[in-house]
Amino acid sequence: MLARLAALALCVLPFAANAADGPKTWELQATPQTVAWGNYDAAHTPALRIRSGDSVTFHTLITSTPTALEKAGVAPADIQQSLRDIVANVTDKGPGGHILTGPVYIEGAEPGDTLEIRIKTVDLEIPYAYNAFRYGAGYLTDEFPYARMKIIPLDRKTMTAAFAPGVTIPLHPFFGSMGVAPPPAFGRYDSAPPTIIGGNMDNKDLVAGTTLFLPVFNKGALFEIGDGHAGQGDGEVDITAMETSLVGTLEFIVRKDLKTDYPRAETPTQFITMGFDDDLARATHKAILNMVEFIAAEKHLSRDDAYMLTSVAGDVHITEVVDRNKGVHVLMPKTIFTK
Repeated sequence: MLARLAALALCVLPFAANAADGPKTWELQATPQTVAWGNYDAAHTPALRIRSGDSVTFHTLITSTPTALEKAGVAPADIQQSLRDIVANVTDKGPGGHILTGPVYIEGAEPGDTLEIRIKTVDLEIPYAYNAFRYGAGYLTDEFPYARMKIIPLDRKTMTAAFAPGVTIPLHPFFGSMGVAPPPAFGRYDSAPPTIIGGNMDNKDLVAGTTLFLPVFNKGALFEIGDGHAGQGDGEVDITAMETSLVGTLEFIVRKDLKTDYPRAETPTQFITMGFDDDLARATHKAILNMVEFIAAEKHLSRDDAYMLTSVAGDVHITEVVDRNKGVHVLMPKTIFTK
């Protein structure tokens, strides 16, 4: 136990404070002692404890192994030592495959509260990403009954990816997975299918400048983050995006005054509601209903008018179709509201 605490002390660094007793910014590295591999679980020991109003700069790792990356063409010297350490030393894994940094315990968070998460920055940590598919996963698995991984160079200066000769993709980095621990009755929850905790939402709108709202089910919320994407298309149809390692700073605020039963988000220009289900129709139903109920409550419209407004001004997007629970999100422009 003493060895684990000493290791954690080396990985958790408060590097800024606005005042002696004011909000702080912490840095959380990804190490064998500060990650959860493939799951969200209320039983996890926190990697870091913070207060409401504090920020954390998270280092997250590409969802892969050194062996797979080297086989695909990444030079051994370009593979992060932190990834090698975690793959070599973490034995408590699964059932999912994502390496998640955390959990972070936010003091004062209680079941029934809402955790407001302000995504302040998201930056590339390595100069490459991969996209891969394999048989048994992805939307066209029968048409591509084999496995392939493609390494994609990333340019930090131009914020573009050189996908192929003549094909350049603008980068919009975001964390594919951000979530809190599930209700204790869930037990250890697979990191792959998104649900009421958030988790592997794979929502490309959750970039820097966006605020995410998650319901809290346990003391401290126990937030985890990972599955870095340099960019992604809606649907994430082959099972992966441009998978990479990211570093990002997030601010956490415990909201006692705000009750939410389902993940939602706000960008500077849009309100976003979500729906997750194994059935795409049911996921769509949830996302639309969540928008109707949000608009009715937030903008004081009748339920009928909120439904009509969602039809005439909202946009329904398929978030992803490959994580067992499909994802749908609805965007409502803020500019249509005068108050």
